[in-house]
Amino acid sequence: MLTFKDVTVQFAGLTAVKKLSFEVPEGQIYSIIGPNGAGKTTVFNCISRFYKPVSGSITFIGEDLMKLKPHQVIKRGIARSFQNVELFREMTVLDNLLTGLHPIMKKNILSIALNLPSIKRDERIAREKANEVMEMLNIEHLAYEKVSNLSFGYQKMVDIGRAMMSDPKLILLDEPVAGMNSNETEKISQLILKLKEELNYTVLLIEHDMSLVMEISDLVTVMSFGEKIAHGVPKEVQNNPVVIEAYLGEVEEDAQFV
Repeated sequence: MLTFKDVTVQFAGLTAVKKLSFEVPEGQIYSIIGPNGAGKTTVFNCISRFYKPVSGSITFIGEDLMKLKPHQVIKRGIARSFQNVELFREMTVLDNLLTGLHPIMKKNILSIALNLPSIKRDERIAREKANEVMEMLNIEHLAYEKVSNLSFGYQKMVDIGRAMMSDPKLILLDEPVAGMNSNETEKISQLILKLKEELNYTVLLIEHDMSLVMEISDLVTVMSFGEKIAHGVPKEVQNNPVVIEAYLGEVEEDAQFV
């Protein structure tokens, strides 16, 4: 579904990603892990077209993403959540979710000004979709609560919910359980599995919680200093001495990565 081929990203001479290649199969939970500064979020920003690689190619279902502008990416079926929650804090949960449909709705100013029946119909459909997402997230009771009044865990859920509103083919989740307690982490874990198993999303995940990654991922790519150092199913990656060394330093006998 998504293919990176020899992608290199540089900032003022600093190489953030170096000749990175990987393929995300459709219908999988594919995780990218690595120490801080490995270049993981840079990968997401390339997919979203916030950053432009200096070389290499990125394709999504056969289409060259490098030719698209950022606002066109979501129309192709790619949505994302953010490591630092980017919500409209003084708007309600419901209104934040509705903004997730804005890039894909096609209405002209005249039809909106006249409040034509098609506008009312689309508004009704949008609210029904938002209610479905809130029900899946178990946050229906927060529909009219301002986001600024919510705990960080709930704000993360709203951020993921907004990405779900456009029914993406591929959803990018950037550290979805960062800052959460064990109970909140378990809820997000089950939600990610539900995205794959019930909604047929393909999930590209960045996460530092290794227990979560190893539990729900189908495939894992490990980055260090902008380069891919390992790839495989969770068990293979977990026992890879190169990965252990990247995280823990010098490998000791019988060291384990969890």
